[in-house]
Amino acid sequence: MTTIAAVRTALPPHRYAQEDLTEPIGDLCLPPGADRTVLRRLHASAGVCTRHLALPIERYAGLGDFGQSNDAWLAAGLDLGEEALTGALEEAGLTPADVDLLVCASITGIAAPSLDAQLAGRVGLRPDVKRLPVFGLGCVAGAAGLARLHDYLRGHPDDTAVLLTVELCSLTLQRRDDSRANLVAGALFGDGAAALVARGSGSAPSDAAVPSVVATRSRLYPDTGQLLGWSVGASGFRVVIDAGVPGVVRDHFGRHLRAFLAEHGLTTDDIGTWVCHPGGPKVLAAVSDTLGLPANALDTAWDSLATVGNISSVSVLHILQNTRESRPEPGTWGLLLAMGPGFCSELVLLRW
Repeated sequence: MTTIAAVRTALPPHRYAQEDLTEPIGDLCLPPGADRTVLRRLHASAGVCTRHLALPIERYAGLGDFGQSNDAWLAAGLDLGEEALTGALEEAGLTPADVDLLVCASITGIAAPSLDAQLAGRVGLRPDVKRLPVFGLGCVAGAAGLARLHDYLRGHPDDTAVLLTVELCSLTLQRRDDSRANLVAGALFGDGAAALVARGSGSAPSDAAVPSVVATRSRLYPDTGQLLGWSVGASGFRVVIDAGVPGVVRDHFGRHLRAFLAEHGLTTDDIGTWVCHPGGPKVLAAVSDTLGLPANALDTAWDSLATVGNISSVSVLHILQNTRESRPEPGTWGLLLAMGPGFCSELVLLRW
């Protein structure tokens, strides 16, 4: 099995209370004099209390085009990526030279050479490190990235693999775009990075308190590609968030999740820790309802949403870090899950 040796989140220093962002985001997104009733209602109902932003809020008005936003993504992303990566390796008792594979996921900016390539020399990765930059998975990339690390380590049991996710969602906010999707994004998303260190069975740490990956499952839902993603244009990444997402969760997600658990002789009652991406209040409620979970089962997801917002692929790793720090009892079953563009889901069965 793959052992998760460390998880570390890095958040920008610019932290804001939700109520302190509502009017500045309205200034960015709405035309002068526009009614702000919907904007204020979305901010109040998003389940978010505080968020971290890549830049001070007053600097966003000066980002005149996609190129400037993307430059800001690269500069802040390199700093946060380095902090998360070096912190996770230190926690695992490893050095950058120990990394055999680096998977780097981001959907909020682009670069060539990629973010991971630019980090390699900066942090001291080996020249022969294997790299896999990933774009397009969005919120599901934290779970899917861990699953792909597990796939790799099954074939390379003596290796160390790292997943790095960097998401600066605030830099994709569209100026003078009063669409509901853009306003929802402006109320819900935050910024940050996270790194996860995984080791194969031949190099696993002896600490029994760390979780192992038992199995994974990927699922694409037919005819749902229009529900979530980007509409890419001259102004950059314009968010697509359809109100039908919770319905897909209710109609299909529970059945597939139960079938996955049943293959391992488990039911939802056997899962002691739920590491669920906090897509938003309606998505979390749909997951809880369709699975019939106890009232407190998704508390870590709700807490993460409240304290840092939805950080796309980073969020599920932030929640996993918090779950690890609570030190579940050895033998506890866990399920890490996320959903993203496609529309798709990814499940990772864990055991402590």
